Amino acid sequence: MKPRKRFAQHWLRSDAVLDRIIEAAELSANDRVLEIGPGQGVLTRRLFPLVESLVAIELDRDLCQKLVSKFRDIENFLLLQSDFLALNLSEQLSAFSNIFHVQNKVVANIPYNITGPILEKLLGKIETPNPRPYESIVLLVQKEVADRLCARPGSKTFGALSVRVQYLAQCEIICTVPRKAFYPPPKVESAVVRLRPRSIETPAQNPKLLSTLVKVGFANKRKMLRNNLKSLIEPEQLAELFDRCQLDPEARAERLSVADWIALSNQSSEFNSTQNTKS
Repeated sequence: MKPRKRFAQHWLRSDAVLDRIIEAAELSANDRVLEIGPGQGVLTRRLFPLVESLVAIELDRDLCQKLVSKFRDIENFLLLQSDFLALNLSEQLSAFSNIFHVQNKVVANIPYNITGPILEKLLGKIETPNPRPYESIVLLVQKEVADRLCARPGSKTFGALSVRVQYLAQCEIICTVPRKAFYPPPKVESAVVRLRPRSIETPAQNPKLLSTLVKVGFANKRKMLRNNLKSLIEPEQLAELFDRCQLDPEARAERLSVADWIALSNQSSEFNSTQNTKS
């Protein structure tokens, strides 16, 4: 089958990259894996011999037919023809054997044009994390996105996406992937990333407030953070909050670590609580 532009299809053809993806997933015979967008099944074929079960979700009806013809006799493989973003996965899987219930890992070469929504569905949001987090998520994504996911504070690529994802998971780049590893070659470089969902040791007292602060704080990266946040917090209060958190009043949003953002959010919550008590 020819790749279809409307599904953002690019077939991965590099055995070396496939090996790195499998290695990064650290699979065992007890794992139940979710694959999003199996395409022609080159990664799928490597996954199901290593795990207890594999659930793959593919939107393209024609590809589903091809996958069924290839893997119809594989007992631990289940294929769903559906839009992952619109799918209630647990509800769908309740009709199948128990081995297909509750996946603990994700391994996938996902469509680049919906990377953000896929990450949000897998991880959740700052204010509403996934209540059943995966042990690990290994994805092939656009390199620019991988750089943002794994960026360190102070770098040009560190932004709101970095904070939102790193609040929920540890992120690392496994390897970069050249355009020639695909057919047809995409216009961008790619990378394999691994996310390990986690619980924050000192979480935000008010996750919704933290989410809002991050969104507004990065709204204009050229401005100092205090100027971005003055629409939410009075300048005098903001100066006190910066002092409490030992933050540079001239800092821009990308200079703050995830821990700094949590501290700023928590101090803001405590300050407001104190002010309300006094009044």
